[in-house]
Amino acid sequence: MKMTELPIVEGLVRLCADGWQQGWHERNGGNVTYRLTREEIEAARIRLTRLPGEWKALGISLPELGGEWFLATGSGKFFRNVPLCPEDALCLVELNEAGDSWRLRWGLCNGGKPTSELAAHLLNHSVRKAATGGACRVMYHAHPAHIVALTFLEELTDKAISRALWQSETEAPMVFPGGVGVVGCMVPGSMELARASSEKMKEYDAVVWAHHGLFASGPDFDTAFGLMHTVEKAAQVRVLVTNAGGARQQITDEEIRAIAEGCGVQIREEFLL
Repeated sequence: MKMTELPIVEGLVRLCADGWQQGWHERNGGNVTYRLTREEIEAARIRLTRLPGEWKALGISLPELGGEWFLATGSGKFFRNVPLCPEDALCLVELNEAGDSWRLRWGLCNGGKPTSELAAHLLNHSVRKAATGGACRVMYHAHPAHIVALTFLEELTDKAISRALWQSETEAPMVFPGGVGVVGCMVPGSMELARASSEKMKEYDAVVWAHHGLFASGPDFDTAFGLMHTVEKAAQVRVLVTNAGGARQQITDEEIRAIAEGCGVQIREEFLL
């Protein structure tokens, strides 16, 4: 079996293809990382055909991720090209035991480096790993147009954006009953954005980056992609209704509570009236 035939690589390739087809990844926009299980590390290790790359400083220290391996998209790589040549667009990186340096184990066959937001991804992996008891393994960042548009229309608070989404589509309170976090407009790839996102990720599965995009997490590729898709669909409905002149009715707080109760999930009550 080749590296590209491993289920985790096939899963990441599919996510990238699906995200591109949704229109969420213009040019080289967006990035994904996946934290491997111990079994997946061993399955990958026996298929490696080249020596490890040199250790490179991460820029932050995350000892709680020491020794972990991550599958990631490459910096400057286009999502539309991932299915054509995963060996060039993707990479497998290993962290040292101190969690402050990384080295390349596979991928980027034509040169390059992991996503420019690697530090942000790993910082958020650290937070979500702790918050979920290790269950969370995927960090997915994309630029869905309607959630970006929503950040120009709504107040940039967790409550305002979460309620706007819940009020727009019945799947929303079912899929993210805890709401979404929101951070203001910051420089992409900056540690300021990484740290602001990680603070929100202590409470939320997804964080809206104002005027930029969405950062979603999950235990697997399907869950993370589904979260991204549901947030974007609710935002799309909100924007369409706004463009049509505004709503005559919307999903009420009582109906949101009933949806959550019927699905056996706990809605974030402080965001309702």
